[in-house]
Amino acid sequence: MLSEDQIEEMMARVRKLELKARRLVRESFSGEYLSSFRGQGLDFEDFREYQHGDEVRFIDWNVTARMNQAFVRKFREERELVVILAVDVSGSTDYGSINHSKREVAAEAAAILGFSALQNGDKVGLLAFADEPLLFVPPAKGTRHVLRLVREILTTNPTRPGTSIQQACDFLVRTLRRRALVLLISDFHADPLDRPLGKLARKHETLALQVADPLEARLPAAGRVVMVDPETGFETLVNTSNANLRMSYEKLARRHREGVATILKKHAIDSTLLSTASDPLPALHQLLKRHSRRRR
Repeated sequence: MLSEDQIEEMMARVRKLELKARRLVRESFSGEYLSSFRGQGLDFEDFREYQHGDEVRFIDWNVTARMNQAFVRKFREERELVVILAVDVSGSTDYGSINHSKREVAAEAAAILGFSALQNGDKVGLLAFADEPLLFVPPAKGTRHVLRLVREILTTNPTRPGTSIQQACDFLVRTLRRRALVLLISDFHADPLDRPLGKLARKHETLALQVADPLEARLPAAGRVVMVDPETGFETLVNTSNANLRMSYEKLARRHREGVATILKKHAIDSTLLSTASDPLPALHQLLKRHSRRRR
């Protein structure tokens, strides 16, 4: 349970995230968001007389019978999206070797994307998950709503800190009736990934944001250290001065990254890597540019 001081510190962080995210959205990010995501369908607008070349399937036969001439239905593109921030808050996301933890980076990316969606008139919701879905906040609009989502990402405390992306994907497939944009933010240290991600991507437009820390890719030569798995509590003594051990660790980490990338590519899920050592904005820019090109 968090103390009052810790909660206040978290809320100060949320307020800073709001200011930073709003500035980034206003100055440089909203255009990328707008060009990357369009409405998911068509809304009926009005009737008009049939003209040569119009689609026959849009003729409204009831109106045509009343007016004794052909009328077609007019539609406008549905602009409003339902955006779901599906954020991993498992034990491994609390790790960070530099200034911020992976969870803090996830919260910052979620804030930028959430305020971008808000500026576009979209509804934003949240699924916070660890080894099971922990909290689902239905999509809504408003600054206070987005701030609540960011606060929940920072403060949700799982009793079981493991990771199950399968449970998260299954929950979203069951719960979201309308096609949505799912922004999946995780370090992807979980199994299985292939079938759950494929099932989610078939039903919902899905983008993946993989959060990582530099020490997860390469160990420094720091002598003997005790390493603790934050999701299982397992401890082991590791001699990081051993060059062969560091090389094996690096290969294992690279294999993990390549495996995740292969699965995401298989299911046509655009993705990016967010590092605890850098600003997430450039990576988000590149992700949305790639996604925009693919949609066109």
